[in-house]
Amino acid sequence: MGQSSVRGEGTRKRVPRARELGWDDDLHGAGEATGAQDGAPEEETEAGSAPTRAERRRGGGTGPSGRAAARRRAKKTGKRKVLRWSAITLSLLILGTAGAGYLYYEHLNGNIRGGSRAGGDSGVKRAAPNALGDTPLNILLIGSDSRNDEKNIALGGGRDDKNRKPLADVQMLLHISADRKNASIISIPRDTVVHIPECKDKDGTSYAATDTRPINESLQRGGPGCTLTTWESLTGVYIDHWMMVDFAGVVAMADEVGGVPVCVKTGVWDRSTASQHGGSGLRLTEGSHEIKGEQALQWLRTRHAFGSDQNRAKAQHMYMNGMMKRLQEQNAWTDTSRLTGLAETATKALQVSDEIRSVKKLYDLSMQFKNVKLDRLTTATVPTVEYPQRPKEWLQLVPSSADKMWSLLRNDVALDKNGDPADAKPKPSKTTKPKKAAEAPSSIAVTVVNGTDGDGQPPAGGRAKKMATALQDKGFTQAEPTQEGEGRKDTVVTYPKASGEQGKANAQSVAKALGLPDSAVRPDTAADAQGITLIVGADWREGDTYKKPKTEAGDLPQGADDKTDCMDVYSVYKWDGKSKN
Repeated sequence: MGQSSVRGEGTRKRVPRARELGWDDDLHGAGEATGAQDGAPEEETEAGSAPTRAERRRGGGTGPSGRAAARRRAKKTGKRKVLRWSAITLSLLILGTAGAGYLYYEHLNGNIRGGSRAGGDSGVKRAAPNALGDTPLNILLIGSDSRNDEKNIALGGGRDDKNRKPLADVQMLLHISADRKNASIISIPRDTVVHIPECKDKDGTSYAATDTRPINESLQRGGPGCTLTTWESLTGVYIDHWMMVDFAGVVAMADEVGGVPVCVKTGVWDRSTASQHGGSGLRLTEGSHEIKGEQALQWLRTRHAFGSDQNRAKAQHMYMNGMMKRLQEQNAWTDTSRLTGLAETATKALQVSDEIRSVKKLYDLSMQFKNVKLDRLTTATVPTVEYPQRPKEWLQLVPSSADKMWSLLRNDVALDKNGDPADAKPKPSKTTKPKKAAEAPSSIAVTVVNGTDGDGQPPAGGRAKKMATALQDKGFTQAEPTQEGEGRKDTVVTYPKASGEQGKANAQSVAKALGLPDSAVRPDTAADAQGITLIVGADWREGDTYKKPKTEAGDLPQGADDKTDCMDVYSVYKWDGKSKN
């Protein structure tokens, strides 16, 4: 602020305002006690006048005692002045740091790439909350084989593939329980043939549904959102978000954590052989290793040396477990300096669905995982067999094994047996009394759909007609079967959201008559939704009264649990640690 030409102006007149703001406490008038105001002559009393009684009481006046007292007050005031200026300076520093922090925060946000959550409509709805109001969290993790830049080409090879759309070489579903006490990571091998639903790419290009292509091609048919929709259609599990990383991102994250622990039972060298071209180039001696950088990528891409796609998934799960162990050891969720480095690397490495495209949302998401103990983290691969049309190249799911795993996930049943007995089964949903009474059954129109083909098996014949008859016998005389509608993994009773509490009460009345839980009642948000609809899912292929499939904690199908301490190496790729070719 410029200095006034009038002595004292801009000093005394600012004092009241400064005090109002809490800056003062004699700050601006500190020099008045000693007459030390900048450039101002010392104030004097009239000649020969004596100090007033008030001045004597304060030790004032021009005598020796008055001047000594004034110096003492000035010394104290000077100390206060230093402290106050220090406080103001500190406040400015804090504000400056906050400004820099905001800019850095925006910088991190600018690093993150995003995309639509879903590429199509799977018809799967979010799980109903448990008695405490909590829901499970499901995140699809995708590893892309993109060669869209020189860094990815250098790491992944295949310059000829630079302009082709990437494939989803790694696909894992991370499921965190509603109570946040356990988690699981489920893999489907990349060459597994599944139903890929109709999807749209970000440029509006439509891709027709197909039942004859492997799941890794879903990424080419509508981006990561289509891969998410494919998983939802396959499992009946609502997936909240997706995250995708490419070759360069894997390398960067491994470097940031300082290496991930893995183990091989013998030396391994994944290289080209006379019978099998290619290989990741992974070369490790027998035992445990801390891998990072390009070596981490080689580990995740190794297939032939570990024997199969299923074993590659096992090795990937070992890596994920090792990564979690490192993050917990490094207090990654509470150590600010650790978080900064991870944030910088992760935001550059990851592409995420739009609804979590911010540093805060990603951080909040990671906090959901911080209390899961390593012995409550289960890794599993869905059992597969050879695909008959291309037996040496592609796979297909074992239906009974896949159904069992999807049921565990849909019902939020822990895949491990390490929890407390009370946690072994999901807490029952709280039954809420409808705000409105249901109408008479005879006045409720119910459309019945046979959705028993929702798991990929042929539909149970005549199921819609049989269940419509069962409802009619229970007083719902307007229940009618229909040939329309799609399959579902789980049985639901839907009502138009626009019908509000009355529609919900009517739907609950239908569910109760059939023995279905309240969690099976769902609002239909479609603009053209009409009336109550019972969709008989693949979990109810017979009988008139619903019986919830029996699911127990840790009851995985044979061959699904793939956690291991050390990887076996296929004989052709064993390495003595010395030979170079």
